[in-house]
Amino acid sequence: MERRFRVTAIDLPFVSFRFTYRFLADGAVVTSDSTPRFRDRDEVEPSLTAAGYRVLDVREAPDRPDRKFVFVARRTT
Repeated sequence: MERRFRVTAIDLPFVSFRFTYRFLADGAVVTSDSTPRFRDRDEVEPSLTAAGYRVLDVREAPDRPDRKFVFVARRTT
C-alpha cells in the first residue's frame, strides 16, 4: 500500500487535509478528507472544566513543544 498526505487548505483554526491510499495488489485508490479544528490551550482548559473535569496538569508533547499539549484531568462529578 502507498499512502500520501496533502494539506488542502488552511483557515485557522481549521486545517484541511487528504490522505490517499493506493493498494498495490489491485491499484484501488481510497481517499479520506478531514478538517480538524486545532484549539489553543486557553480554549481546551475551560471546555474540560465545563464538562466536569478538573485539570491536574498540562504537559508539552515532547515532539511538538509549545504546539501540542497533553491534558491530565480527573472527572469531578
